[in-house]
Amino acid sequence: MATPPAMSRRAFVVAAGLTALAGCSGKNSSSDPNTLRILVNKHALTKPMNTMEWTKQLEKIAGVKIQWQEISADWDQKKSTMLAAGDVPDLIVGTNAITNADMGTYRTLFENVADDLDALPNVKALFAAKPELKSMATLTTGEVYAIPGYKRFWPKTVTHQYINKQWLDNLGLEMPTTWDELYTVLVAFKEQDANGNGDKNDEIPMDWSPVGTDGFGYFQPSVLLGSLGLPIAGGGGQGYFLEDGKVGNFLVDDRYKRVVQFLHRCYAAGLISKNVMTQDYSAYQAVGRGSGDVAKVGFSWGWTASDRFGAQLADQYVAMPPLLAEAGQTTPVAWTYDSNNENFPSNQIVMSAKASNKQAALKVINAFYDKEMSLQVLFGDLGRYVKKISDNEYEVLPPADPKTDPSTWKWTVTIADAGPTWIRDDIELKLPADLDEAVEQTKPLEKALANMDPAKDVYPFQFIQMTPEDTNQLALNNTTISNSTMPKFAEWITKGGIEDQWDKYVQQIQNAGLQKNIDIYQRYYDEYMKTR
Repeated sequence: MATPPAMSRRAFVVAAGLTALAGCSGKNSSSDPNTLRILVNKHALTKPMNTMEWTKQLEKIAGVKIQWQEISADWDQKKSTMLAAGDVPDLIVGTNAITNADMGTYRTLFENVADDLDALPNVKALFAAKPELKSMATLTTGEVYAIPGYKRFWPKTVTHQYINKQWLDNLGLEMPTTWDELYTVLVAFKEQDANGNGDKNDEIPMDWSPVGTDGFGYFQPSVLLGSLGLPIAGGGGQGYFLEDGKVGNFLVDDRYKRVVQFLHRCYAAGLISKNVMTQDYSAYQAVGRGSGDVAKVGFSWGWTASDRFGAQLADQYVAMPPLLAEAGQTTPVAWTYDSNNENFPSNQIVMSAKASNKQAALKVINAFYDKEMSLQVLFGDLGRYVKKISDNEYEVLPPADPKTDPSTWKWTVTIADAGPTWIRDDIELKLPADLDEAVEQTKPLEKALANMDPAKDVYPFQFIQMTPEDTNQLALNNTTISNSTMPKFAEWITKGGIEDQWDKYVQQIQNAGLQKNIDIYQRYYDEYMKTR
């Protein structure tokens, strides 16, 4: 997968400098009907868009030149500037690059395509084949501003838990099953030259992916909430969860407090990377891949072992089941349920209300959801990265570079999960090795996932459309909440203090409108379940 945390996420943004947005002006794009400006929110690894064969196919289909504006970092900041200025490119591509909350505030900047579905036969067919996607895309007032997608093959969880089995064997240690046992193992990793290279100071016992300013995502310690039976989805997001049909927010839950206390205990003992709060995703990935055949990280989370640690080191690691918070606990463990996020990605493409050439833009949108175009967007060019066996059979080819793992390769050669796609249920597809690997490494987590009832323990965020008023209220409150909760997460882990500050903190978050948000989410969930 090789993606940063979501955002939800895939999480997920990457980019060029602010100068890239200078050409995103709706005014500029409207001046030339023979050019479509398409902003794509893509992975830092991804090669330039104009080097992909499928982008040339899009130009032919649309009958215009496409000018790609490629963003690979700091998207939230750049997006805010762009939207506040009211200047958007003809199309914006990227899963949830434009969120429902953005739409609630800046809806007039985008085109309602509800009346254009006849010009989007692939999208129309997608909605017929997957009615839940039509519900995802259609506002309560009937408008359709953003088109979602369908990826079909992703397992129930994206985040897998790994430990270096070679280090355990080197030190004669057993596989940990509880938080305390993990702590003991991590101390040994730190103090006893676990990787055997003669340097006792180069091991990083624990590491996780960068936590964003607006919430939690994939490959992060929010999954430790499952040790206490608290179910999350999409890595945790802004803290909202569903437990036996009741909406809550773990950011004010005592179980979250226990997780933070454990993580601070580890950090204070030097068991967590000193860069865990400041490193970017590329640094997180790089350190996980060690140096040659010498691993640097002992315990971590990732998409697959080969993606997290690289093809050369992957065999040193094993996938683990969830840890128990304490020995002998009777509370069933849970995990993060990500199938909805991954297989039904939201808001993959939107159009400017002032597109320079609306008909050409519609042709591009429709083309993205073509059967073979979707395969190329997700896995790479047909004939080079995807082999066509017959009209209904395809094979994703292994990396041309044997030293590169399949997920990194995918993100290098195409926009992958960030792009608009519809992977049909009726095609046969030989999957890339990383998806098979992810399915296999999900097995230790299956019991925990089975403890979660998808109807009662997984909030159906993707499948619920809210009124603009409720969307705006949630966004406003969540911004205020995140401005307090996320800095505290970093502070409490690195410096401690949660015990003394907890009660005041909880009251502050409640005063920021948390209960109002919970009530909104609960109301929509209850209404949604009446239709099931």
